[in-house]
Amino acid sequence: MPSSAIFSAAFVRTPEGWSGAEVDLSAAEIVDDLGDAVQESLGLVGDELALLCVEVEDEWFAIARYRGDEEPRVFLSDAQAGVNGQLGELFAEFAGVAPDKESTDLGVRPAGDFELLQDFGVSKEELLELSMEEGVLPADILSIIAERLAFADELDRLR
Repeated sequence: MPSSAIFSAAFVRTPEGWSGAEVDLSAAEIVDDLGDAVQESLGLVGDELALLCVEVEDEWFAIARYRGDEEPRVFLSDAQAGVNGQLGELFAEFAGVAPDKESTDLGVRPAGDFELLQDFGVSKEELLELSMEEGVLPADILSIIAERLAFADELDRLR
């Protein structure tokens, strides 16, 4: 694991709004463990829509989307996340990319499902623009996205 601070929380959408819980990903060894941790943290039992938000301070963020038996989807802000520890490797694998461990200066390269939040009003262009904006921290980007999706209060409560 990287020495940077890691924050991970999952949010479930209910008829009353969004509800969140912190998620411990320290035991995750394979991609499926991420979904299991979300399900356990939120107590999911059916077809609920859940989002897992992970940020590694100053480095990268990821958003994974789970819903019942549907194939999970993920957006990773930087494909190079996999260079910096097991959690980054898991998310790079989830996003379907292999980090280039030889080259350290490739710039930010988002990966995964760029249309992950399209149905919430966050276009692929906006998600990419937010991810690649210079000088904006992953925590700030997740806050902007949480505001757009109306779970910013839950995100702030868990931080």
